[in-house]
Parts: sequence; C-alpha cells; structure tokens
Amino acid sequence: MAILYILLSIAAIILLITKLKLHPFLSLLLVSIVLGLVSGMNTDLIITSIQEGFGGTLGKIGLVIILGVIIGAFLEHSGGALVLANKILSVTGSKRVSTAMGIIGYIISIPVFSDSGFVLLASLNKTLTKKAGLSLAGTAIALGLGLSCSHALVPPTPGPIAAAGILNADLGLVMGLGLVAAGIALVAAILFANKIAAKTFIDPGPIEEEKDNKNSDRPGLFRSALPILIPILLIVLKSATASISAENWPVLKSIIGFAGEPVIALLIGFAFCLLLPKKLTKDMISTNGWVGKALTDSATILLVTGAGGIFGKMLQNSDVAGMLGDSLGNSNIGIFLPFLLAAAIKSAQGSSTVALITTASVIAPLMGSLGFTSEMDKAMVVIATGAGSLVVSHVNDSFFWVVTQMSNMDVKTGYRLHTLGTLVIGSTAMATLFIMFSIFH
Repeated sequence: MAILYILLSIAAIILLITKLKLHPFLSLLLVSIVLGLVSGMNTDLIITSIQEGFGGTLGKIGLVIILGVIIGAFLEHSGGALVLANKILSVTGSKRVSTAMGIIGYIISIPVFSDSGFVLLASLNKTLTKKAGLSLAGTAIALGLGLSCSHALVPPTPGPIAAAGILNADLGLVMGLGLVAAGIALVAAILFANKIAAKTFIDPGPIEEEKDNKNSDRPGLFRSALPILIPILLIVLKSATASISAENWPVLKSIIGFAGEPVIALLIGFAFCLLLPKKLTKDMISTNGWVGKALTDSATILLVTGAGGIFGKMLQNSDVAGMLGDSLGNSNIGIFLPFLLAAAIKSAQGSSTVALITTASVIAPLMGSLGFTSEMDKAMVVIATGAGSLVVSHVNDSFFWVVTQMSNMDVKTGYRLHTLGTLVIGSTAMATLFIMFSIFH
C-alpha cells in the first residue's frame, strides 16, 4: 500500500501539471493534503505537516534561492555573463566554437537560469558559428547541454539548492561533487555536439556585429567572475575546514564558518554584484529594477520548493515513507532510486527543478531506511537526483523550445539532438556518481 500511495501521488502530481495545466505549487499542495487524508492522518497533524513542511523548508533554503537568482540577474543585465563568455572564447580559440559554448554554458548556468542563459548567448553563438563556417546545430546543442549540466547539478542554481535543503545535505559537498559530475557530463556533451549534432547542417543565418558602445558598458573580467567564485569558494572552504579542530585557530574558524554559511556567502556575492554596472543606480535595486524582477522570478521557485517540503513532511508524518523505506531497504536499487524517480518525473512533466524538488521530498524520509546516513551519502543523493532531472528534455520542457526555436530546429531534429543529448549527459553524470559512490563505499 505504501508503494501504491507513492506511485498514485506522483502520478496525480504529473497529471495535474501536464494535463490539467495546474501550477506545480497547487498540484503538490493538493496531492499532499489528499495523501494525508487517505493515509488516515488526523486533521490536526495534516495542518501541522503543511506548516512545518512549508516553513521548515523555506526557512533553511529560501534566502539562498533568492540571493542566487539576484546574482544571476546582475550578471545577465550588466553584461558580465557575456564578458565571461568572450574570455573563454579567447582561450579556446574561435574555431573551437562548440567546445567554447559548452564551457560557457557550464559556467554561466551556475548563477543564471538555463533558459535565460541560452537567450543571452544565442546571438553570440550565431555570430561565432557563422564566422567559423560551422553548423548551428552543433554549437547550439553544445551550449544547451552545457547550460543543462550545471543547471541540474551545481548550486547555487535553485534546483540543487532546494534538493540539498530538503535532504539536509552539506552544500559544500554538493558543490564539489556537482562540479565533478557536471564537468564530466560536459565532456560527453561536447563530444556529442561535435560528433553527432554537428553532422546536421543548420545555417546560422545573417549576423549583426556588436557595437563598441555596448562593450564599453560591460564590467571587466575580474569583476564579472567575483560574484560566482567568491560564494563557491567560501561555501567549499567551510565544508573543507569543518573537521579541523578550532583550538589553534578559533577566530579564523569562526570567521570561515560564518562567511561560509550559504546565505552569508551569497550575500557577499551579491555585494560584489554591485560593482558590475558601470554606474549603479537606484532603479537597478528598486522594486521595478533588476532586483525586483529577480524577486518576482524567484517567487515560483520558492512556492514549489515549499510545497515540495509539505509533500515530504506529509509522507513522513503519515508513515507512508517509513513503510516504503522498509520495502526498499533490502533492494539493490541503492543510489539509482533517486536517479530513476527524478528521470520519470522530469520526462513526464518537463521541469528539472520540479523533478529535483519532488524527488528530494519523496526520498528525504527514506534516507535512513535506504542507508544514506553520512554527509557524503546525502550529497550524493542530491547529485543522483540532479542527474535524473536531466533525463530527458522534450516538448513538455520550456527549455526544449528555447533551444530549438532559437536555433532554427524543427521538432524532429530537436528530439534527435537536444533530447538525446540530455539523455547522454544525465546518464554520464549518473555513471560518474556511481563510480564515486563505489569508491566511498
């Protein structure tokens, strides 16, 4: 019955989102309440589960999501993202456009949403592709897959952050493992783009040369990199020094511990964002400016994350999760369980973020039963979930349409290149994680 409850709940969430077009927040909330009633919970416990699930989840992770989105908005609007892109191009060379675009996507998507990142970089990609005499199919797929790799696996992207919060995983470990898994998946993405996607010729079409006055308003490379690098370094540094005794360096460890807290680290990253515009104005940080728009964009993610927390708490308090854990505890699925569950949800409803949050909410109450108790185990479950959330992007995913429509691809070509490509990178990330999991166990 426990397995049946879980399957019916997930099926209901997917049905409400895909067929009835109900918002993921309402879908998760309504299914959570019905699950509580059907499983025999009393009404007081249902209300408590809603309050604790929503408030507890956002209390841990809400501010981190908001600050990550704000940092991405500043990089996008100030031109800092394009500065980073141009620097990578100068290193890789103008002829290796696919390799450059994959690396650019990998880096840009850490703070910037993959949809926004592709729109932001599409013009640059077309220009470079035309100049190099290449097919747009290869370079666009490299960019799209590069963006996808870090979008699903590397905080402070909202999906991995939310999953880490729900599973109570160490964010520094998640970052470290995510960067490795996403990096190896990126290699597979570039190989796929060069060896398979590039064989389909798509003309980039006419291009527009950039005007010098646009370039003069952009920040320098150093300033553009700081809002990304500083928070990552601080969070990873805190995790790396967690096991070191504070007896010899009490003040230093205290400072690192405070600055490495995800909220503080990203707040410091936001402070460096204020250096990005050529001239910082009140409009940029106003309700209608960059900050206001970023807060609006983060609202949906916060609501879905909170609703995912409700779903997880309802599973936990109804004891459905405990029964399911006992059933699966002796299975040989292991670390592949979150991967397969996330892949099923992603393929069915389209959103990697929703797949990450929903899967984390289902898995969280089962962690003890499945034997995932150490900090490393928790971080690996987050990465397995992220890898599953890549498999696969197709017509129910907004990113599928962004990539295909901005790259002159028809739906058939999109399935053959973009959809297959997401299967490749998701499977590669999971294979990488499985090797790491085997080493640590």
